[in-house]
Formats: sequence, C-alpha cells, structure tokens
Amino acid sequence: MLSLAALSLRLVASSRHSSRRSLATVISGIKTSNLVRERLKAEVESMKSEFSGFRPGLVVLQVGDRDDSNLYISTKLKAAAEIGIQAKHVRLPNTTTQDEVLRSILAVNEDLSVHGLIVQLPLDSVHAIDSELVSNAVSPEKDVDGLSCINAGKLSRGDLNNCFIPCTPNGCMELIRQTGVSVAGKHAVVIGRSKIVGAPMHDLLLWNHATVTTCHSKTADLPEQVGRADILVVGAGRAEMVRGEWVKEGAVVIDCGINYIPDETKASGKRVVGDVHYASANQRAGFITPVPGGVGPMTVAMLMENTVQSAQRLLLKSQPRRLKTEKVPV
Repeated sequence: MLSLAALSLRLVASSRHSSRRSLATVISGIKTSNLVRERLKAEVESMKSEFSGFRPGLVVLQVGDRDDSNLYISTKLKAAAEIGIQAKHVRLPNTTTQDEVLRSILAVNEDLSVHGLIVQLPLDSVHAIDSELVSNAVSPEKDVDGLSCINAGKLSRGDLNNCFIPCTPNGCMELIRQTGVSVAGKHAVVIGRSKIVGAPMHDLLLWNHATVTTCHSKTADLPEQVGRADILVVGAGRAEMVRGEWVKEGAVVIDCGINYIPDETKASGKRVVGDVHYASANQRAGFITPVPGGVGPMTVAMLMENTVQSAQRLLLKSQPRRLKTEKVPV
C-alpha cells in the first residue's frame, strides 16, 4: 500500500500530467525523513515500555577535530536524541595510532548496551590509519553504516534482511518508494561506483528487480545511458554534470551530490548544488530530489533506522533466553 506521502506525490504528478507537461514533482527528503523519525520514535517507545529501562545505544567514534566532521556528528546526535536513542560521542585526539583506534572499536563491540557503532570518516590523525581495516573492525552486528565487507557481501548477494544497508542508498530507495513508482521491471541507471553510494545502490536496485546499468568515469556514452533511465540515481561528485536534456521524460531522478559553486549573490560567495543540473532536469523528469533538502536528510534518518533495527534484532535474540530462564507456573 502507498503511504499518504506517496499517494500525495502521485496525485500531484498525475494532475500535472493531465493538463500539460510542466515541472517535475519534488521529492522532499525533509518531509520523508520526518515521517521515518516519527515512526522510529514510536518504535523506541514501544521497546521501552515492553522492556523496562531499555534504550537503543549508538556510539560515534571520531579521530581528530575536523569542523566538517563535528557538524555531521552533531546532526546525528541531535537526531538520535529526538528519537530516543542513547548516543555517545567518543572523540580521540589526532595523535591516536591505528592500534589505539582498533582497541577502542573492540571495546565498543563488546559493550552490550551499544547497538550501533559509527566510525566518522575521514580519520584525522597525524599517523597513517587504514580506514578499510578500521571499518572492517566494527562488528557486523553493530555496523549501522553498512560499510564492512560482511554487510557489503550480504547486500551484493541479495541477503537484504540479514545485513545493514548503507544509509545513503537506503534513503534513496525510501525516496523512490514515496513516488509510488514501482522499481520492479524498470531500467535504472546509477552514475558512480563508490563503496558508500554507487555500488550498494546498484545492488539495492537489482535485488528490488530493476534492470541496472552502472556508469562511471570511463563510460563513453553517458548521455545516451542516462536517456534510457526510468530511474536515475547520481552520485558522481561533479557539480551539475547531468544535463536536463539527457533525462528521459517522466523519469525519477535522485541526486546524491553535494557540491559548492561560486555565487556572488550569497553572503558566503558560494551555493550548494547537486550532480544534476536541477533547472533543466526538473522540466523533463517526473520526480526529482532537490539539493539541499533531498537525499541528505534521509541519510541521517536511515542511520537511525539501522540503529533501531539493530536493537530490535538483539531483543529478538534475547527473548528465547528469557523464556528458558523464566519459571513455568505449576
């Protein structure tokens, strides 16, 4: 069944198409993320009432003191507090060694009160640290970023109910669902093949029964490939590279890009744009995400969803043990 938000989006889109071709329907990540947060808040309340004193636990581990990382972390901590997740920020100095980071991760892995662990990247240390090694040190059962090889492998094999899905692709799928457009049978094109966005986005679309094409820096006929897409997800990291005239009429366009370009009308001298040229693309697409206010808010919301999901899985595992230890009345 369609959610109220999805039904509303579809009605708006159909009314526009019934008159004449006009601007695309905007898929609001802010509105959709608020719906997700409200649902998660209710689920946390339910867990707390059923299991007295229980709260999902989240740890954000940071190395160094980068301003951009501090901003991202504060956003995550605020979202966790609103939902009812007990979040803790562990900041290690920029003199921290790789071994010290690994020891900190192992300590959190063994802490039963913690259900999710995020290692904030990049690792800002004066010492060389292998971020891949660090990501894979996180217990797969607490890897709510979905970045470990274990979770990535399960996703690539279609084991979607037994892994954590990276937050940005998961948020993209939720935004696509809000349009009411079925993924099954559609031709989807993903631009970008990063481990965080492009590669897992391909897997998610594939296992939701789309026919998927992945494009990248070596793709020779990018405009032609984009023009075939019923669903287009762009995470290339290049400002406004996808032009509106490339886009298939009526397509769903999800823009994961965050780029800064000069703009003298802004106090900062710059403004944020996506990887898609919004002004031209929204004249051909059926649905489109804005930047900002599209994919960004969903990334944080899906991180919270993974954390709540991790706590729920722990409770399900512990219930058989509870039943065994309870005395049967005679």
